[in-house]
Amino acid sequence: MLRFALILSLIYIVLAFYGFQAFKTIFKSQWVYLAYVASFLVAWGYFMFKLMTYVPGAAMRSSTGVAGGIFFSFFLLALFLGLFLLLEDVFRLGTMVYHKLTNTTTVEGGLLPSRRKFLSTIALGISALPFGALLYGMYKGKYNYKVLKYTLEYDDLPAAFDGYRITQISDVHSGSFDDADKVSYGIDLINQQKSDVLLFTGDMVNNKAEEMYPWKELFAKLSAKDGKFSVLGNHDYGDYASWDSAAAKAQNLKDLKNLQRDMGFDLLLNESRYLQKDGDRIALVGVENWGEGFKTVGDLKKAASKIAKDDFKILMSHDPTHWEKEVIQDSYHYHLTLSGHTHGMQFGLEVPGWFKISPVRLRYKYWAGIYEELGQFINVNRGFGFIGYPGRFGIWPEITVITLKKKSLT
Repeated sequence: MLRFALILSLIYIVLAFYGFQAFKTIFKSQWVYLAYVASFLVAWGYFMFKLMTYVPGAAMRSSTGVAGGIFFSFFLLALFLGLFLLLEDVFRLGTMVYHKLTNTTTVEGGLLPSRRKFLSTIALGISALPFGALLYGMYKGKYNYKVLKYTLEYDDLPAAFDGYRITQISDVHSGSFDDADKVSYGIDLINQQKSDVLLFTGDMVNNKAEEMYPWKELFAKLSAKDGKFSVLGNHDYGDYASWDSAAAKAQNLKDLKNLQRDMGFDLLLNESRYLQKDGDRIALVGVENWGEGFKTVGDLKKAASKIAKDDFKILMSHDPTHWEKEVIQDSYHYHLTLSGHTHGMQFGLEVPGWFKISPVRLRYKYWAGIYEELGQFINVNRGFGFIGYPGRFGIWPEITVITLKKKSLT
């Protein structure tokens, strides 16, 4: 940890020094210089304190995420500034070497002050965009809940379920929460949808069941006429924490399962249930986590062993790679799969229904919203909470409402 902190600090200081050259070029006020230096030092010091006092495997605290988010915001600011000015320095050095070799003269030793100031201004303007976006995402974006509504049509939807409404939430990551009023607002917003059923698709915590204890009563208020159901995500198994023994880790998972049930969730562990209405029924299937590079204990065959092949099926599976690699090719034909996991990386640009872009698309083919393949749909929920970067920008926290419709024959 110490070596990592030293290397990171060295990179940060070098980048910050380069960024300082831009401020000196643009601004003449000493107070601007002092504000720049003080801000970078405070961001560095706060993060280093949290990093060096963090106990590996401990339940993640929101203050640790905030320290990391502030540090990373300043790191990006320095990185963008530094890259611009480094390129300018390389160009200037190349020009000086060229003139030296060709025995020609340079303008003021190869430095054009007006160009330097122009580049510094451009660099600062460009750097301010991700810097401001990251800080806004920490201050406002992480609780900027959005209700996204979709209508999906099916030929074989049982008639009684025409107009049936599903609310999906995912990736709560309760250990990151730091504002009870905002979380309470999100819970109320979920209940206001008055859907027939509520489905939660995994990652209740970051690492440990204890992270959910302060929020238990709030999430117990979630309700839906036909009940609320859940599955586990990769973070729920405690794989990213340190444990005194295998028994302690197993007990933590047991505690989390009991906690979900205490809050009124029917936790599906490679299991199925039937939702019934006016003599018709649809199958609800829930698998444990299945993901490439993550815990893979989901068993689709076992989960579907008590349903019929010709049932209308809704599958809850935390990681969308499961749908891509296994589900859509399955002979059972899963009409709708509900996933989460990606968070849309919590950062990007999106106008729902028009366009969306995020770096996470480099890792996941299906990363946010509705997709259709082979006559089957998946919704990848962007997540209710946040982890790592303690904020969101552009890819806002999501509450999904899906209405099932029977496709008209005319």
